[in-house]
Amino acid sequence: MPDNTVFVFLSHGLESGPGSTKIQAMKTVADAFPGVRAEAVDHRSTRDPAERLQQMHTAMASAGAVLERTILAGSSMGGWVCAQTSANSPVLGCFLLAPALALPKYPQSSPLIRARHTQIIHGWDDDVVPVMPVLELARQQALETLVLPDGHRLENSVNRVAQEFRLFMTTCLKNPNPS
Repeated sequence: MPDNTVFVFLSHGLESGPGSTKIQAMKTVADAFPGVRAEAVDHRSTRDPAERLQQMHTAMASAGAVLERTILAGSSMGGWVCAQTSANSPVLGCFLLAPALALPKYPQSSPLIRARHTQIIHGWDDDVVPVMPVLELARQQALETLVLPDGHRLENSVNRVAQEFRLFMTTCLKNPNPS
C-alpha cells in the first residue's frame, strides 16, 4: 500500500526560529489535517541563504518526502528558501510570507516558482522586503498574492495568515496526486 502522506516543511526567517509565532500557527493548521506530516526546519545555525537551502533539501530527503505531495511554507528568508526549493524541485504547494524575493543581495532572488499551487502574502508597510518588486515578480509568474495592511513580520495578521494557510492546504489536498 503506497504512503500517501503529505509533507509540509516550514521555513522561518533570518531573525526568528522554528518556534516563531507564524511558523507555529501554520504548523498547528497543517497538523490538523489527517495524513499530513508537518516539520519546522531549524535554520538558526546559519545566516547563509545557500546553506539554508541545503538544510531544506536535507530535511525533505530525511523525511522521505515525495515532491508531488510536499507543501513548503516560509517567511522572509524562509520564503526565499521555499521559492528557490520549488524552482529546483516542483512541489505541490508553496506558501510565502513576505518572501525575500527580488532583493539585489540574495542569490537567484527571482526564482521561477514551479509549485502546482502558490500564494504570497505580504505587508504594504514592509520595511525589510519592499512589496512592489515582489508584486512585480508575482505578476510575471501569475502568482496569487494577498497584500495586507501590516509590516514585514505580519504580526497583526497572524490569524489571517493561519486562515489563508488553511484554505491553501485545503486547495492543495483536493488532488495532491496529479494524474
